Amino acid sequence: MTKMRATAIGFVAVLLWALLALFTVGSAPTPPLLLNTICFSIGGALGLIWAAATGGLSGLKQVPWTTYLFGALGLFGYHALYFSALRMAPAAEAGLIAYLWPLLIVLLSGLLPGEHLRIGHLIGACLGFSGAAVIIAGGGGAGFQAQYLPGYALALLCALTWSGYSVLSRKLEGTPTSSVAVFCLAAALASGLLHLAVEDTVLPDTALGWASVLALGLGPVGLAFYVWDIGVKQGDIQILGTSSYAAPLLSTLALVAAGIAAPSWGLAIAAFLITGGALIAARASLKT
Repeated sequence: MTKMRATAIGFVAVLLWALLALFTVGSAPTPPLLLNTICFSIGGALGLIWAAATGGLSGLKQVPWTTYLFGALGLFGYHALYFSALRMAPAAEAGLIAYLWPLLIVLLSGLLPGEHLRIGHLIGACLGFSGAAVIIAGGGGAGFQAQYLPGYALALLCALTWSGYSVLSRKLEGTPTSSVAVFCLAAALASGLLHLAVEDTVLPDTALGWASVLALGLGPVGLAFYVWDIGVKQGDIQILGTSSYAAPLLSTLALVAAGIAAPSWGLAIAAFLITGGALIAARASLKT
């Protein structure tokens, strides 16, 4: 597989994550950890079916348990920290901190063997972050306040968790992508246990709710992790990091199209910043 093709496959994850907010709204009133449990179970089952169909089940036995632990902690840790941060701090500010992960991917990727971090990658990532900030700050908020420091700290840990997981996945290039199925199932188990401890069980009560949950499990909390795994292992991780800022932009556009959010000039400005940042980062990679 060529590097360009792997990068394109990885970007499919960004497109799927753009639907995360829309489907999450549709899945109400299911609480977050229960939603995680159901969706990760669907995503894990999807991966096992794919592995069985391609003869990859036997290869899962060769994967070290430490790799499974790493993957499960990455998927579960990111979501647990994200939901906790948004409960302990205002969503706009916590979300902005959590969305440092694409910028951190670009920065940390410079430490990988064979990768070259250029000024264009940094400029592109910073422009993308500025575009994401325009979108997230547009949701309101009273600014950063000291009483929410624990929530902000969890949001930063969230960003570090996903960026670290993505970059370190490059070192597991020999691990089959089908192993993500086990990551998902382990994350589902952890989410389920935590759900029983801290949440009330509330299942979707409409056909739309169940359809949204199924769509989440098949897409943003399912297939997305498999294509992202291919992208970060075999693709251009710096372009992927910068282009990931398209997710909040496309997510907001999806909400606008569904009539849940209203269009604004901020969207146009964010689109310009994020697209420009991605183009600058891509040009920097072409020079490598």
